[in-house]
Amino acid sequence: MNFYNKYILPKLLNLVMKREKIEKQRPDVVAEASGVVLEIGFGSGLNLSYYKNVTKLYALDPSQELYELAQERIKSVAFPIEQLKISAEKIPLANNSVDSVVSTWSLCSIPRPEVALREIYRVLKSNGKFTFIEHGKSPKNFVAKTQSLLAPIWKYFTGGCSLDREMDKLVGGAGFEIQKLEKFQQKSRSLVFMYKGVAVTKK
Repeated sequence: MNFYNKYILPKLLNLVMKREKIEKQRPDVVAEASGVVLEIGFGSGLNLSYYKNVTKLYALDPSQELYELAQERIKSVAFPIEQLKISAEKIPLANNSVDSVVSTWSLCSIPRPEVALREIYRVLKSNGKFTFIEHGKSPKNFVAKTQSLLAPIWKYFTGGCSLDREMDKLVGGAGFEIQKLEKFQQKSRSLVFMYKGVAVTKK
């Protein structure tokens, strides 16, 4: 891990992901989760204050630096949190072991999102719920081409984040049934197109 990814990027992500436009989207996504919950891309714990009816949270994120930034937020919640310092491509949980999975702007940075989504499906119980908000490929042709063109530069400065993934197709391709899906352009950021949804397992 280089100096930028270890010392600068975690603090930058913690700062950027607290912006008002992003914070406004968290409650709807996170509040859908209940019971035993797995959060993909726990980061610095910015979702913690929005969880309701959670009995246990698995906090999955390969970044120890981000987890350390979450310590004060972790102390503020009543439910137990177990750190999983690993990629979502290999989730160290048993089949059918969690009730809900949450992902907020995390699938974009996983090298093989299709593998991670199959793992999410595997650990969810029958009728388990996967709630997510991600950014991805725009339906506008010119914007989509621009996203693809800028993708290598964007990845370098954001720690591997991809601009142009079709998130709904990835989720559906993993076997999920998408019950709700909202797509929208983030205001003032023409390259950021959002996918916000709820999907369930069909076991």
